[in-house]
Amino acid sequence: MAKLFFRYGAMGSSKTANALMVEYNYRERGKKAIMAKPMTDTRDGKLIIRSRIGLELPCILVEDLVKMSEEELQQHDCVIVDEAQFCNKSQIEFFVHLVDDLNIPVICYGLRADFRNELFEGSLWLLAWADVIEEIRTVCWCGKAARTNARFNDQGIIREGDQVCLGGNTSYIALCRKHWKEGNLGPRFRELLEEFN
Repeated sequence: MAKLFFRYGAMGSSKTANALMVEYNYRERGKKAIMAKPMTDTRDGKLIIRSRIGLELPCILVEDLVKMSEEELQQHDCVIVDEAQFCNKSQIEFFVHLVDDLNIPVICYGLRADFRNELFEGSLWLLAWADVIEEIRTVCWCGKAARTNARFNDQGIIREGDQVCLGGNTSYIALCRKHWKEGNLGPRFRELLEEFN
């Protein structure tokens, strides 16, 4: 029986690498998984999903996935969605339809919360409707579990701004809640600043 999965983690927790490995596992077993991402995610190109460690695969946009016919959709054994936090409520409802009505598993990867520690729309509805919710863990510079995403610039942590601001290691760092609240980027902050400049 198909399920809707939400696998979330802070920045740098290898969500995308996990998504690409799941697709590989399906392909290795002669199954067909379709990779998708929302059009908001343009960081690595419009139709590419790329992990920080260099793995990459072509993908389609979620906006195009929802337009596919049931016949086309049923040619796939699984749907894997990266950056699912950028999906809207109706797209998450579509994933529920794939699972409940077409018996196609949907595995969503994404952030739970933004740099202000507030839920993204896609994450909110995945937390509400997913059959399985799993955390992909990473650690703060102090060694504790990192569950927050700090946006920073050369002045330190940024607390205000647009929810979506694409960036990687030169804009975001995963921190434990305590260090996120304190605004403490840790001893590596100087190195990050050098990368930033």
